[in-house]
Amino acid sequence: MHKFVMAMTGLGLGVATLSGCWEDTDVTIHEPGAYKGPADPLLAQDAGARESVLKERFQMVQTDR
Repeated sequence: MHKFVMAMTGLGLGVATLSGCWEDTDVTIHEPGAYKGPADPLLAQDAGARESVLKERFQMVQTDR
């Protein structure tokens, strides 16, 4: 019985160790010029409002440089 428990423990550890080597092989094909991500709320605004929001975001981050 003791050998069986040791064998099962070794088998379990082996499976757990090898499962770390698994790699997802799904490939994402990107098309140039076609954005397929989530919708950007800034694109719904007109160009002037969008420009001011982007300028404000830039100033919040870049003022320390």
